[in-house]
Amino acid sequence: MKVDGGLTNNWHKIPEHAKELEANGYDGTGTAEMNHDPFFPLMLAAEHTTRLELKTSIAVAFARSPMVLANLGHDLNAYSRGRFTMGLGSQIRPHITKRFSMPWGAPAKQMKELVLAMRAIWANWYEGTPLNFEGEYYTHTLMTPAFTPEDKEYGAPKVILAAVGPLMTKISGEVADGMIVHPFSNEKYIREVTIPQIEEGLAKSGRSRKDFEISYTPFLISGKDEETFNKMKQAAKERIAFYGSTPAYKAVLGIHGWGDLQVELNAMSKQGKWKEMGELITDDMLNTFGIMGEPETIVPEMKRRFGDIVDRTSGALTFVDDETRLKMVAELRA
Repeated sequence: MKVDGGLTNNWHKIPEHAKELEANGYDGTGTAEMNHDPFFPLMLAAEHTTRLELKTSIAVAFARSPMVLANLGHDLNAYSRGRFTMGLGSQIRPHITKRFSMPWGAPAKQMKELVLAMRAIWANWYEGTPLNFEGEYYTHTLMTPAFTPEDKEYGAPKVILAAVGPLMTKISGEVADGMIVHPFSNEKYIREVTIPQIEEGLAKSGRSRKDFEISYTPFLISGKDEETFNKMKQAAKERIAFYGSTPAYKAVLGIHGWGDLQVELNAMSKQGKWKEMGELITDDMLNTFGIMGEPETIVPEMKRRFGDIVDRTSGALTFVDDETRLKMVAELRA
C-alpha cells in the first residue's frame, strides 16, 4: 500500500516540507482545493524533490475548462518529470454555480466528457491526432503549433476522480486511471457498491483492476493520550454528521440501515445545529466509518480491512509523535 503525506499550505514552508516527506519515505503528497489554489504548490514541491509523486486531491473539475486543465496537467507533469497525477472532483451544484459562477450539468456525464476532452487535447499534443472533440458540454476543434507544448517527453499525467455514488464511480472505472474513495465511504459500501461499479467501468474500457489505483483513507480515531483521543473522536463525529447530512450520501448510510439518520441530520444542518448533529453519531458508526483504537492497533486494522482493496492511503497520523508516525508509515507500506 502506497502512503501519501499532506502538503503544508504555507507556501514559504513547502520546499522544506516536500523534501522532508520524501526523506521520510512517503510515496507522494497532495493538495486540496480549499482556501488555496491546488496546482501552484505542487510546482514548488516538484522543484525540491526527485521521487515524490504529486497529485491534486482534489481540484474542482467544473471550475475550469478541459483546455485549462490540460495545460495545467501538462506543465506539472513535464516539470516534475512524470510525477504528477491530476485528481478531479465534481463538487456540488451550489459551489459550482454560486462560488465559481460556472455551469452545472449532469455531473457524472459532464465529468466523463471533460476527461475525454482532456485526453483528446493531449492526444493532439503528444500523438498528432487532429483535435476534433465535440460534445454536449465541451467543444475543442482548434489547435495550432503556437499553442502546442514543446516539452513532450513525459506525456500526459494520470487522471483520477473522486466519487461516492455508483454512476460517478462507474465513470471513474471507464475513463480514469484511479479513484479517490470519499472518507465517508466504509468497508461494506466499498466492497458491495464501489468495487463492482469500478469493475463495470473498467470492463467497458477494456481494462482490468491492475490498471486502476484506488485511494482511500478512513477516519482514524486514536491518540497518544486520552485528551488527544477525545478531540479526534469528537472531530470525527462532527465530520461524519456533516457528510451524513448530504442527500447524495444517503445510500452510504442506508447500506447499514441508517438511512433515516440522513433525513434527521439534513434537517438539523438547515437549523445550524452542527454540534448537536455530532452527538447522533454512535461508537458503532465511528467504528464503521473509521478505525478507532490505540495507536498500535491502527495499521494492523487498516491492513486487515482494506489491504486487499486499497492501493493507496494517507499517512498524516497526527495523533502520534514523529518517530511513531514514521514506523506506522513503514508498516503500511510493507
